[in-house]
Amino acid sequence: MRLSRAWAAAVLGGALLAPAASTADPRADYMLHCQGCHGPDGGGARGSVPSFRGQLAKFLWVPGGREYLVRVPGSSQSELGDARTAALLNWLLAEFSPEQVPPDFTPYDEAEITRVRRPPLVDVEGVRRSLIRAIREVEAPRW
Repeated sequence: MRLSRAWAAAVLGGALLAPAASTADPRADYMLHCQGCHGPDGGGARGSVPSFRGQLAKFLWVPGGREYLVRVPGSSQSELGDARTAALLNWLLAEFSPEQVPPDFTPYDEAEITRVRRPPLVDVEGVRRSLIRAIREVEAPRW
């Protein structure tokens, strides 16, 4: 699953940001709202905070994974508005997991975040484990 270079360049260059978020900077939002736990390089903390690097977009491969990225506490409970959350999620995918983004990926937008964000997940770890099992099943034939 390869992300087109044009899509990654557009996201990193800000071309896919919603108009309401055009003055927002997803990199700055990451630094202020995510970096404290996930680290400056998206590597997380082994055993406690998941890494984004080469992993985040894999959730897009399986049913429920796209919604999971919106509903995890860091997204669903963020003080960022829906447009900025969409911009940040698109930036995260392009920055930390571009090679795993499916070719048919449609960027998040404000309307989707508004629709999916609430209520937040209650069993975050359980849903994550289930999605990771599904991801491993998708990955298995590749080896």
